[in-house]
Amino acid sequence: MTRQTWTAAVAALVFVALAAIIAMVPVPFVVWTPGATYDLLGEVADQPAISITGADTYPTDGQLRMATVSVTRSDAALTLPEALFSYWLPNRQVLPREAVYRPGLDTAQIQDDSARQMGSSQSLAAVAALRAAGVRVVERPMVESVHKTGPSAGLLEPGDLITAVDNARTSTVEQVREAIRKHKIGDVVKFDLIRGDVPLAQSVTTKPSEQEPDVPVVGITMSIGFTYAPEITFGIDAGIGGSSAGLMFALAIYDQLTPGSLSNGAVVAGTGTIDTTGRVSAIGGVQEKIAAAARDGATVFLLPTGNCADVGEVPDGMRLLPVENLGDALSGLQDLQDPARAEALRGCS
Repeated sequence: MTRQTWTAAVAALVFVALAAIIAMVPVPFVVWTPGATYDLLGEVADQPAISITGADTYPTDGQLRMATVSVTRSDAALTLPEALFSYWLPNRQVLPREAVYRPGLDTAQIQDDSARQMGSSQSLAAVAALRAAGVRVVERPMVESVHKTGPSAGLLEPGDLITAVDNARTSTVEQVREAIRKHKIGDVVKFDLIRGDVPLAQSVTTKPSEQEPDVPVVGITMSIGFTYAPEITFGIDAGIGGSSAGLMFALAIYDQLTPGSLSNGAVVAGTGTIDTTGRVSAIGGVQEKIAAAARDGATVFLLPTGNCADVGEVPDGMRLLPVENLGDALSGLQDLQDPARAEALRGCS
């Protein structure tokens, strides 16, 4: 064998070895693909997706499906060939890992954060739907977090609703803050609370603020919480995670609380976050969710107006209904039941 032949053979072996190594080295990307869809008017894992007690409910028909994206697991690695293959396949997106998973979090923290987003989405959707259905919702100051080493640790809990401070009724976060600031450092502050459905009282001794030593604090952060008569239970696995099902949660709750049918017997799917006022905001993975909905028989897909720019090819037989808020979604679905009004509805353009 000549010297040139040996050189070519060695070079070929080195190239193959390097290619194999490169193919096995993980790259900092994840892939989004069409995920599962879930009928929120039906059952998931042999239990109702959404059940409501403590209020009149009405029969529903058709389907209201939340659409999801399947994403590379936070504890899984993506190789370069897998990333390139996914890039060229339809209805898939290859994204930088840090755009999907917050840097610095381990797998357990990522899962907890995703589950928290799902729980928050359900709570916000419930309030928006109840208000749209005319059910009374009361806003109350709520304990959002408790500092682990603060004076409220072990006494107050996240989710506690504050109804009074020192026997004076409170209805806003600012009223609670003002009541605490009236005390001196070392004073005892009495809180009247609702925890779950149970009223209780707790007393907390103030301590100096770390930032302002002359200001008394009790070691909590607060936001707005809500109370209402109906009890709404979600059967969706919190492991699905994320906040993008808010719009569909709200529609399914509203559909059960009001006469008539929003879907009119059709399969309707959608996505979008929602707040307590019913405002719908853009999400990620809309093209993958549209593909998942079409695969599962949906003929109408609701999406935030802000996501229209992200829509590529629309599957045959699918009608897109962009919305700014819950009211748009409700009126749009009702208009679809009248051919004359349906014709005038605008899609993404």
